[in-house]
Amino acid sequence: MKQLLALFLASSVLSGCATIVGSETQRVRIDSFPQGASFVVQDESGRAVTEGVTPKTVELAKSDGSYFGKKRYQVMLERPGYVPVTFPLKESANLWYSLGNIPLGGFIGWLIVDPFYGGMYNIEPEHPQPFMNRVGARGG
Repeated sequence: MKQLLALFLASSVLSGCATIVGSETQRVRIDSFPQGASFVVQDESGRAVTEGVTPKTVELAKSDGSYFGKKRYQVMLERPGYVPVTFPLKESANLWYSLGNIPLGGFIGWLIVDPFYGGMYNIEPEHPQPFMNRVGARGG
């Protein structure tokens, strides 16, 4: 009985559900219509973290390592003959964080482990496909 209690306490103290199930990074497929646009992904400090040509799958960090430090990204697309497009990628707490800690009594996971790790977040959309308008095109 003592061993079971010690195991339960250790799992409650040392883990968070989103940390166990999730990961620190997420793959996001940057795309556009039409394809072949150059893109840059910037983080919340304005630093370019990745770039390429659509379509391309990139790996993005979900946390900056600070307490509840979710990353914020902005994607900028350019293609000759088309109006540049800029849009945000948003992060939100996933269900593993919201509900997964309940069965384990994971207040430590909710308040300490998961908020530093980043596994608690999902980056959305996972496959953005913005439409790029031709320069001089009129909307109808």
